[in-house]
Amino acid sequence: MSAVDAAIVGTGPNGLAAAVTLARAGLRVELYEAADEIGGGLRTRALFDSDVVHDICSAVHPMAAASRFFREFDLAARDVELLQPDIAYAHPLPDGPPGIAHRDLARTCAGLGPDGKRWHRLMAPLVERGTAVTDLVMAGGRALPGDPVAGARLLTRVLAHASRFVPDGFTTERAAALLTGVAAHAVGPLPSLSSAGVAMLLGHLAHSSGWPLPRGGSASIARALAADIRAHGGVLHTGTRVDDLRDLGAVPLVLLDTSPKELLRIAGDRLPPAYVRRLRAFRYGPAAAKVDFLVSQPVPWRDPEVGRAGTVHLGGTRAEMHRQETLTARGTPTDRPFVLVVEPAATDPGRARPGKYPVWAYAHVPHGDSRDPTALVTRRIERYAPGFGDTVIAHRAVSGRQFEAYNPNYVGGDIGAGAMTLRQSLLRPTAQLDPYRTPLHGVYLCSASTPPGPGVHGMSGHLAALSALRRAYGVRSRPSLAPVVEPADPLGG
Repeated sequence: MSAVDAAIVGTGPNGLAAAVTLARAGLRVELYEAADEIGGGLRTRALFDSDVVHDICSAVHPMAAASRFFREFDLAARDVELLQPDIAYAHPLPDGPPGIAHRDLARTCAGLGPDGKRWHRLMAPLVERGTAVTDLVMAGGRALPGDPVAGARLLTRVLAHASRFVPDGFTTERAAALLTGVAAHAVGPLPSLSSAGVAMLLGHLAHSSGWPLPRGGSASIARALAADIRAHGGVLHTGTRVDDLRDLGAVPLVLLDTSPKELLRIAGDRLPPAYVRRLRAFRYGPAAAKVDFLVSQPVPWRDPEVGRAGTVHLGGTRAEMHRQETLTARGTPTDRPFVLVVEPAATDPGRARPGKYPVWAYAHVPHGDSRDPTALVTRRIERYAPGFGDTVIAHRAVSGRQFEAYNPNYVGGDIGAGAMTLRQSLLRPTAQLDPYRTPLHGVYLCSASTPPGPGVHGMSGHLAALSALRRAYGVRSRPSLAPVVEPADPLGG
């Protein structure tokens, strides 16, 4: 291991982003992945038919289009095409027309009737300063706003939508539910400061850089990251589980794309007792339970416009979502969970074959929930798409508890790697100035359990790598992440 400058454990998006950053700074990096394939939440497989692939975890990537890391990395220049649906997300309702969030803000407002002006006042000022808003949130609370106006606009809107006791001004259920469905991506009690922050971030991105799907599936992002690592001398090992940090030898830097629970497993006997206690106090959130379907036709939504959306939120009214998400966060199972549905072929037609369409669906369930989610999810879809069950050719279910077996970072099925409480939105995993540094010399945590938290943005890994470079080598400048352009052959060869 003496020839290696940095070892990275885990190859989720943050582990890969950390490796890209360190390799671009000239370090020799090696990555270790326990699974047989890299990617963590960026895996795509054929589950039922060799010609139809399914995203195993994440499918839609607002942050891959918006975060500073991926803006500089430039996925498009690396042949990763982020396909933009005209409708970012839709929210069907039990009664009346659905809420529709077009990428075009004016069209969205026109469809919200009397609440159109209110939606415009809410989102347009954030869209105008979208890059600054995103960069502020993605700094993980460790930087002053580069654009104070953007910071003020974000803060006032978060505070206005953080409590059910403060009227938000919406007069129709359509607009209220449309925004609440985005807030539910926080996977916790509703409403809250954290959920309001998520609603403002993802809500305004729907009208700017979008909620795209990578052509061919999420694994294309992981492949692009891995290709850049290899191009800069990095080595990736799959099927290699690290059970003890000592197994890595005397490598100067170690970055862990793992949960605090995994950090304790592989290094707990070397950590100071006070730090161990703080890691054990880290809270994990509700679980995701997933069902992958292969169906014979597109989902028969009662309102066909819903079928054009990249993402569909099934939560009912605002009051229903407040109740269901709060009960789920408290650990109380319900039979009407919040469900997200994606029909990849609606945006990427190449993902389907005649009579064979993939459908991706997540349900929010209590932490550690062991129920088979198939019936729960099917009933939720059937409520807005009668006859859906008759189109199912095959399905695969993963309970919340099974998600942790699939990926140890998803403790109890928490795919966000830690509850998004107000405290843990900023102080992840513990309260310290540098959240990535551990008490062990040269060992850093770089997973979604560190700021800025969950999502395929690469920023946790990138920021952890920058911290390691600064402390170990005094490097304070960011290495370029841009694609390397090969010089032209003057002889034309």
